[in-house]
Amino acid sequence: MRRVVVTGMGVVSALGSTAAEHCAALEAGRSGVGELEMPDVERLSVRIGAQAREFRGEDRFSRSELALLDRATQMALAAADEAVAQSGVSFAGEAGLRAATVIGTALTGMGTIDEAYRAVFQEGKNRVHPFVVPRLMVSGPTSNISMRHGLRGPAWSVSTACSSSNHAIGQAFHMVRAGMADIAVTGGAEAPLVFGVMKAWEGLRVMARDACRPFSRNRTGMVQGEGAAIFVLEPLEAAQARGAPILAEIAGFGMSADAGDIVQPSAEGAARAMRAALEDAGIAPEEIGYVNAHGTGTAANDRTECEALRAAFGAHAERLMVSSTKSMHGHCLGGAGAVELAAVIHALREGVIPPTINFEEPDPECALDVVPNEARRAELRAAMSNSFAFGGLNAVLVARRFEG
Repeated sequence: MRRVVVTGMGVVSALGSTAAEHCAALEAGRSGVGELEMPDVERLSVRIGAQAREFRGEDRFSRSELALLDRATQMALAAADEAVAQSGVSFAGEAGLRAATVIGTALTGMGTIDEAYRAVFQEGKNRVHPFVVPRLMVSGPTSNISMRHGLRGPAWSVSTACSSSNHAIGQAFHMVRAGMADIAVTGGAEAPLVFGVMKAWEGLRVMARDACRPFSRNRTGMVQGEGAAIFVLEPLEAAQARGAPILAEIAGFGMSADAGDIVQPSAEGAARAMRAALEDAGIAPEEIGYVNAHGTGTAANDRTECEALRAAFGAHAERLMVSSTKSMHGHCLGGAGAVELAAVIHALREGVIPPTINFEEPDPECALDVVPNEARRAELRAAMSNSFAFGGLNAVLVARRFEG
């Protein structure tokens, strides 16, 4: 089995349009949540979200390209361009034949669907744009990234609700480690901040109307966000041979299914995924210094995740730093795990643990070190990223600081 490293990272989020901007905002504890700007927002009872306001597809793509690209795909392409450029890798010739593309997303095409429905039902039009179908396909980000960069190896999309990105990155990691691909471009993207999606989520009664306060006793729910993060994964030997930047090492990946309730999480299922990731990485629980939690800011998730952390880490849970960056960039649904892996990689490289902002009151059922409100300096050897989805679909990544 080959060691797998990250040699490129690109991010678009409510915190910035590059990985550097995203990570700088995390260090500063800056919130990307604000009043939503969208048609019919006055008809929503929840009017806040983490919009990537600085990202404009019109500034990056031609008019003919935009006709084929939903907003989620636009953000995925921008992040992929950044990641590939940083990696310095070329997919020309035979290299492209062994290059995989694995992208996670849960609701790709929601902006396209919203626009088409408005055209037909609200404006009374008899036809929609001829490219509505390719724009809304869940495979849109994968297809467009592979075409843009000449990635001709295995390519597919993963859609497992809020665990989509971690499942995608984990599968890409296993492929490169096992030699099924020589390099992979992987991550996730989501652009759910449209009227129809927001109205649907209101019906679940899990949305906050003021701020996302994970692990705080007075939390009132989650806040939707949009964004994308893409990574280049390759074997350590190949990266070293071409002098590529090595940002971190992906060490392990674990999955589990609760096989229980469609919306209520299971501590036992989440703990099994964490144990599986640690076992896959060959890392003892005590070596993990930081966990980027799923941390949605709902009572059910926060308390269940804290219980699961104690079950997976035992006494070491009391020494773990556990934060939720969703408090800053919102819940990016299928893109969440990728945006959060960027935070983990930054923490490993720079020794800065991103905070859980908006924290006000300790919750006795979440009595862990949640790094409240301010970033913290700490040297890490290894860290974990959790993603737990509706339907009980759990995916956990373990990353390690690269030390040669």
